[in-house]
Order: sequence, then C-alpha cells, then structure tokens
Amino acid sequence: MFEKSLLSGKRILVSGGGSGLGAAMARRFLELGAELIICGRRLELLEATAARMRSDASGKVSPIRCDIRDGAAVDAMMEAVWRKAPLDVLVNNAAATFIAQTEHLSFRAADAILAPTLHGTMYCTLAAGKRWIGAKHKGVVLSILSTSTITGRAFTVPSAMAKSAILAMTRSLAVEWGPKGIRTVAIAPGAFPTPGASGQLRPEGRDEGWAQRNPLGRPGEHRELADLASFLISDGAAYINGEMVVVDGGSHLRSSGAEDLLQWTDAQWQAQRAARAKS
Repeated sequence: MFEKSLLSGKRILVSGGGSGLGAAMARRFLELGAELIICGRRLELLEATAARMRSDASGKVSPIRCDIRDGAAVDAMMEAVWRKAPLDVLVNNAAATFIAQTEHLSFRAADAILAPTLHGTMYCTLAAGKRWIGAKHKGVVLSILSTSTITGRAFTVPSAMAKSAILAMTRSLAVEWGPKGIRTVAIAPGAFPTPGASGQLRPEGRDEGWAQRNPLGRPGEHRELADLASFLISDGAAYINGEMVVVDGGSHLRSSGAEDLLQWTDAQWQAQRAARAKS
C-alpha cells in the first residue's frame, strides 16, 4: 500500500508501544523506514517487543522505561531522546480504562484512568512541543482517542472524559502550534481487539454479538489502524491538522458500544468489581 521509505528518516516515539495497538503501529512504522522509541512502565515487555521488531523488520528500536503519569519522568525521557537527535513524531497511545458503574468509582479509580490517559498524554505533548518550538523543528503529534468523543459512553466515563479533553487539545494546538510547523492529529478507533483491552472492556457476561452488529460485520484489523496512523504522520498528510479520523466500520453511527451494559444485573456488576479488585 505504501512505499517502504514512507517514514524513512523520522524518529518516532510511541507511548504504550510495548503491546497491543501501540506495538502494532510501531511495527508498521519500522517497516516503513522509521527509527523507533517505544516507552512504557514495564521495561522487560518493551525489550522483548523491541527484540521481536528488530528480528522481523531489521530496523532501529529503542525501548525506554517511563511512567508517563509522572511529569518529571516524561521530561527526563524527552531529554534522553533529544540527546541523540530530535524527535519528529510523538504518538500518544498509552491509556487506561475499564468498565464500571460510575457512581461506584472511587477517586483513586478515576485517577487511575485519568492519570495516564489525560495527564500523561498532556505531559508528553508539552515536553515534545516545547523542544520542537525551541529548536524550530517541525513535528507531528498523533493521539489515539475513541468514538466516545462523539457519542459519549456509559460505564467508561473517566476514559470518555479524558479522550474528549485530548481531542480539545488536538484542535486547540492545531491553531496555536500550526504556525510553528507542528501538526496535531488524532484517530478514533472502534473495536480493534487486544488481550489487554478485551479483558478490561469485554469481560465474561457481555453481549457476544457485538462484532456482527458492526455495519461491516467485523472488528478492525490492527494493520488497518497502523496504516492509517502511518499516513497521518507522513509528509503525505502535511495539510491535515487538528482533525480526528474515525476508523470503526461505521459502528458509532449505530450505537455508542455500551448499551448492552444497561441490562446488567447488580450481581454481574458486583462480580466485575470483585474481579477487578483481584487483578
């Protein structure tokens, strides 16, 4: 679909790049010629993922441990990254969520979602942006959001709030930073199943027919998201700024994706809270 040199010469940092959609996008960037940095909290996972990527695509991948919930840690990571060469692209992928009845959320549980999803994304964006602006270096920020930014979504309210705030950031910085050569764009994926997300969002007891009710009758494939991300951060998308692209097969036009949970019993919710407490 793309020339193999589409992202050649670009240094790209992917937060949450050790697994799931972050790893899928990072792998595709590597195949298209980029130099990668993947960050996350679990260094062993990052190193294992980097080793597999190097073996498969024979490119340059650097894992770096960083808890993006900590602004000082983010700044130190960016200093380490810039020490070798400027970054060209930041992909804000790291996030957290789980289903819960909102009235039962503790402040700590809400913060567990908001800290990486909203604050971590903002910290990474500010740390990259100030360095790009200071050096007069062009850059791209791609943030991975969700269709809850359009529909809202019951039972994942902190996540919907955080993603909507990041969309506001994307649109605001497009105007503020666009004149400085920095583009901000976003993707709202629908259902692209990963083990981590499925465990948190689709536990046992949820409706099994959700994929078939997508207008296209299936979930998304990781390569489809990775290809869209690759285009948006490439020079070919140089005139796209401040926009969020939805890739969900049209699912958000039919429902928000949470309606089945309205039928859950108190016993089902109690079991879900107990399972989450154990994990």
